[in-house]
Order: sequence, then C-alpha cells, then structure tokens
Amino acid sequence: MKNIVVIMGGTSNEREVSIQSGSNIAKALQETGRYHVEAMRLDTNSLPPLPPNCEAVYIALHGGWGENGGVQKELNARKMPYTGPGAEASKLAMDKIATKRILDQAGFPTAPWYTLTPCDVIPPCRFEFPVVVKAPRDGSSFSVAKCANAAEFEAACRDAWKTDEKNDLGTQVPEALIEAYIPGREATVGLIDGEPLPVIEIVTPNEWYGFADKYTSDVTRYPFLEEQPLAKKLQEIAQAAYQAIGCRGVTRVDFRIRADGSIYVLELNTSPGFTSHSLVPKAGMKTGLTFAEVCEKILASADYDR
Repeated sequence: MKNIVVIMGGTSNEREVSIQSGSNIAKALQETGRYHVEAMRLDTNSLPPLPPNCEAVYIALHGGWGENGGVQKELNARKMPYTGPGAEASKLAMDKIATKRILDQAGFPTAPWYTLTPCDVIPPCRFEFPVVVKAPRDGSSFSVAKCANAAEFEAACRDAWKTDEKNDLGTQVPEALIEAYIPGREATVGLIDGEPLPVIEIVTPNEWYGFADKYTSDVTRYPFLEEQPLAKKLQEIAQAAYQAIGCRGVTRVDFRIRADGSIYVLELNTSPGFTSHSLVPKAGMKTGLTFAEVCEKILASADYDR
C-alpha cells in the first residue's frame, strides 16, 4: 500500500487535535519516501470521493463520526482498507456505557458506575465524593469532570447531557456516566495489531488527567512503568479487553491502579492521538521504532470488514 490518504478534521469537539495528529502522520509517511500521501481534511460527516489510485486510508479522525463507526462503515462499503478497528468495535468503544457493559459482563474490573438522564432535580449522587462525571460518547476528556461536591456534580451532569445531545450514535436521550473515583495511579497501554506496547504511567498534579493535562500542560509526566510484574499484568488485561471489544489495528487502553495494586479498566480509544503529547507513538518509539515507523506499522494493519 503505497498510495495513502490521511483523513483528519471532522466535526467533533476533537477537530483541532485530529488536525494535529493527521498532519504529523501525513508528514512522517511522506518523508520516508516510500509513500505518496494525500492529506484530506473533512468538514462534514461524509467522505468525499478518494483518489482513483488510493490503496488505504489512514484514519486520524478523533471522536464523533470519525471514530464511532461512521467513516468505517463508509470505507467498508467501498472495500477500502483503513487503519484502526472495524465499524462495530469502533462504535462500541466510542460509547463508554456500552463498553462498560461488555467489560463488566466479561469480568473485567471497572469503576462502579451508573447513568443519569436529564431531569429537573438531579438526585443525590450514589457514591461518596469525589466522583467522575463523563459525557459517555465523546473523547479527549471533553465534558469529563472530577466533582468534589453536589454543586459540581449537578453542573457536570448538565454539561455531560449537553455534550451527549450532539453525539452521532443515534441515541434518543442524552446521558451522563457517573463513576466512583478510583484514587491512585493512571497508566495506559497501546496495542498495534493486538500486540501491547510498553506501559506508560501518567503522572499529574492532584491525580487527575483532564483535557489541559493531556494537550497543553508541561507539568504532566509520562514515565515508562518500570515495575515489570505490574506492567505485564496491565499488558495482559489490555490485550484481553482489546479482544473483548473486537478491535484490530491500533487501540489504546487506559487504566487506574489503586495503592493496593488493584487494576481498573477505564476505557478504550480506537483512534489514539499522534500529537506531541500523544502516548501511542511515544510507546512505539520506546521499542526502537521511529515516529514514522510507528505510523507504518499501524498502516500495515489496515483492513476493512468483509
């Protein structure tokens, strides 16, 4: 596959992050001299005609239609290989509630949770504060909040509902996902074609990894996890979760780890970022690959649902 289209942009809240990722990927692949790369920015939830010689699409879209199975279905219909999981796995992973149900049923440890739909009077939180409130069908920590009291909890629920109203998965009633906060450490495991990469720990002030910590903070640190028994366990769980959701290609699995060593799966990201702060390329480069070679390895796993 030498003639590649990298798609980026889109209409989700993650548009600007996607453009950064896509631009980095396109530049890296082009500079190898082994590919003819066309960067395509999308402004709507639709895919224009691809160049006649296109052999594969590298998906650098984040969130919304670009990550929830929409563009994957379109590419399946065209029998065009693309990076990342197929349409159904992408849809499942983008829906945090659907993911939680599957992981719970399969016996994976996840944070205790429940959902709330819009109501005039928000009932008291079922968990002790702090709690985490999430818009369940968005990414990059948009409308995700750690709440220390009832006022913050109510505001976060209303923000999550507002964000979820605009999701592209066809749900009829907006929801907020409420999770018990898991104190401790955060870690992430990237996988390419089912093989786990080195484990990265995410070290932030106040044990919280929000949007600013991900994309703009110079305080957040990303050391590789040196505790090999723990790292191996995280890789094993990540690989099993990847398989449970039906992923292929590239995916990232995020975790919380209590002080007693208890591990909790947070979520799966089927179109992880490739910005200067992104962790999958960092982990791939730890194995000895260059940034471009990480992109090439992901490209080599491109396929479509038959």
